[in-house]
Amino acid sequence: MTKPLALIVDDEPDIRELLEITLNRMGIDSQCAANLAQANTLLKQYPFDICLTDMRLPDGDGLELIDHIQTLPTPLPIAVITAHGNMDTAILAMKKGAFDFVSKPVDLPILRQLIKNALKPAETNQEKHQQMRHLLLGESAIMREIRTKITKLARSQAPVYISGESGSGKELVARLIHQQSPRHDHPFIAINCGAIPHELIESEFFGHKKGSFTGAVSDKKGLFQAAEGGTLFLDEVADLPLSLQVKLLRAIQEKKIRPVGEYQEIPVNIRLLSATHRNLAQMVQDGSFRQDLYYRINVIDLHIPPLRERISDIPLLTAHILAKLTGGNSPSLSPAALAALQHYAFPGNVRELENILERSLALYNGKEVELDDLNLPVSSQHTNSPADYDPALGSLEDYLEGIERKAISTALEDNKWNKTAAAKQLGLSFRSFRYRLKKLNLES
Repeated sequence: MTKPLALIVDDEPDIRELLEITLNRMGIDSQCAANLAQANTLLKQYPFDICLTDMRLPDGDGLELIDHIQTLPTPLPIAVITAHGNMDTAILAMKKGAFDFVSKPVDLPILRQLIKNALKPAETNQEKHQQMRHLLLGESAIMREIRTKITKLARSQAPVYISGESGSGKELVARLIHQQSPRHDHPFIAINCGAIPHELIESEFFGHKKGSFTGAVSDKKGLFQAAEGGTLFLDEVADLPLSLQVKLLRAIQEKKIRPVGEYQEIPVNIRLLSATHRNLAQMVQDGSFRQDLYYRINVIDLHIPPLRERISDIPLLTAHILAKLTGGNSPSLSPAALAALQHYAFPGNVRELENILERSLALYNGKEVELDDLNLPVSSQHTNSPADYDPALGSLEDYLEGIERKAISTALEDNKWNKTAAAKQLGLSFRSFRYRLKKLNLES
């Protein structure tokens, strides 16, 4: 087999030699450059598999090299070497597309693990992408874009902050990032930060030594160690007490933890993902969340839209949820019921949709779920739902027909007027879709 080839870019001969020896012992060949000009020349000559670059170079900086590599036909993973404590530069590098960072003086075990992660191929085959489509449902443009982002983010080690309302699917997105990544065969550990008593939270995160406090009858590994090699997902990270925020910040920066009662720090190799439904930026302004930690966990922000912003996905979600609840023998929804769902605001998002449909199965007549079976709550948060119907505007039938017309037109536009794809997005058979087109004079 051909050995992997690395590009080392550093103006210090000692660092270049150290990196070259380390890579050689790992079975990796390397080419060295002392500046940007030499690095760009080597990039034209060799098919590199990874790049290690210092940030300060005589004729520029590592950020310029990252930008250049991102424009190549086949971009390669880049790890940046930063001065100790210069996390701002490392964060900026990862925002630009760097795979990971290591601080000077270089910790060789951490460097070796970083290189192994970078060179480990992610499974990005068609079957895996298809699996993601079945797990993260939706054919709206915004959901297609999120699936594309997940694939890109899976190759990085940068911390990702997943924002979105409760019930919108943040943990599912975190799991998909893990499953698509080179870490997929290691643990995915999810923890709700608001569910742990404050007096136990440090021990839960970092572990403890026997006798370190009352009740510590044996050594215990924390969540960081449990996620070793894999991904740690901090859900509702906004609920972390300020005392732990300081320790979490150090763990992210140093890639080391210190269990309660332990004097030595322990290296950890994890990918950190976090999420909350709260406005973390506002909490920073209020002083209830540390600004420096916010910037560390929010290297990349992935926003999950609420269900009301992707109403064209509701028919597909509805069909999937009903099939799951009934074991496959799922009823259909009447046009009025489907239209009502598409014009309800869903403050609880997909989780609320599941609850509404589960309740409707206990009420429907055994053939078709009607509008009354949904028993939608009357809420000031709804959008243009049937509750807004004004009899002065015409008959209810005309009103609902207008809603149905809008839903079908939106689906056709989303799918570039491909009728088969639009019918699938709406959860309708092609025959039923054609009938509705004809009824609404939309065939042309």
